[in-house]
Amino acid sequence: MIPFLDLKKVNLRHQQAFESNLRDILEKGWFILGSKVEEFEKAFALYCGTRHCIGVANGLDALILIFEAYKELGLIKAGDEILVPANTYIASILAISKAGLVPVLVEPEETTCLIDPLLIEKSITSKTKAILPVHLYGQLCEMDAINSIAQQHNLLVVEDSAQSHGAIYKGKRSGSLGNASGFSFYPGKNLGALGDGGAITTNDDALANTIKALRNYGSHKKYENLFQGVNSRLDELQAAFLLEKLSMLDDDNKVRQQIAARYLKEITNPKVVLPTVNDPDQHVWHLFTVRTENRDAFQDYLTKNNVQTVIHYPIPPHKQKAYQNYWIGKSFPLSEKIHRNIISLPISPVITNMEVEQVIEIVNSY
Repeated sequence: MIPFLDLKKVNLRHQQAFESNLRDILEKGWFILGSKVEEFEKAFALYCGTRHCIGVANGLDALILIFEAYKELGLIKAGDEILVPANTYIASILAISKAGLVPVLVEPEETTCLIDPLLIEKSITSKTKAILPVHLYGQLCEMDAINSIAQQHNLLVVEDSAQSHGAIYKGKRSGSLGNASGFSFYPGKNLGALGDGGAITTNDDALANTIKALRNYGSHKKYENLFQGVNSRLDELQAAFLLEKLSMLDDDNKVRQQIAARYLKEITNPKVVLPTVNDPDQHVWHLFTVRTENRDAFQDYLTKNNVQTVIHYPIPPHKQKAYQNYWIGKSFPLSEKIHRNIISLPISPVITNMEVEQVIEIVNSY
């Protein structure tokens, strides 16, 4: 079976460095908010091109803490509306509602599956306070258009960069294209930890300072609590692992881009709709998604021919039971079509040329 993503193979490349870091941390005996977290935060901020990086426990917390910090700073308040794509992963929606805000779903562009700037403008009301563009599958949204709309309407822009580590938009990296950005370091990400992890990047000093307290029980100084915070801290061990893997991120992304280029050129089956790419540099191919009318049959065929696939994502947010009372009477037909037809093919920095060739051959023979 050609695996969708072989995490064992991905991480064994770093085994010696991981073991060395583990020994170093054990010898120091400092496990929370220590030198490794600080070192990673500086390195990732530099990589993204921002003044600040704040390590947190996971990607969902990263987005929640951004919104909670903006509430503490008085820039948004409970009940305000946040525009978010209708076809995103549920975490983008959860972050908004968990922060006491109202998610307003916006349909994507059909070709890229990214939030449609034209529909963003039509969705703005007097309660809208921010836009949450999601760089879905690894491709960056049209940030010039989004930022222009935000400036016209005095809105914040919070990037969901959970799938776009290292992607570049007109010379700037994901994480530096809005007011703030949330990253996930879930193991399967382009930059993945060996467990949960996340980070926030921003150039806003006040926002960063507030988030640093919020992630640590609302405290900058032990036993002195400025805010009603939470416990959401990137631990030393994961920071050390991420710091090691960060040095290879660009190379790994280039491999993903090379594989994607082959898929785009060599998959010729008319039953399979290939993804649309605005700019090769803007896409780091966290996922290579295709669409087909009879997805179940397609997935079954690939499985029988030893190609593992994953569906990202089978149920759109507005159809989830958790949000059954949110968008009553509203329809999002394009998002429903995408969720019904989309399926992800194997892509990773450790997939072999022979495996890529086999995937192409099997997809074309369907």
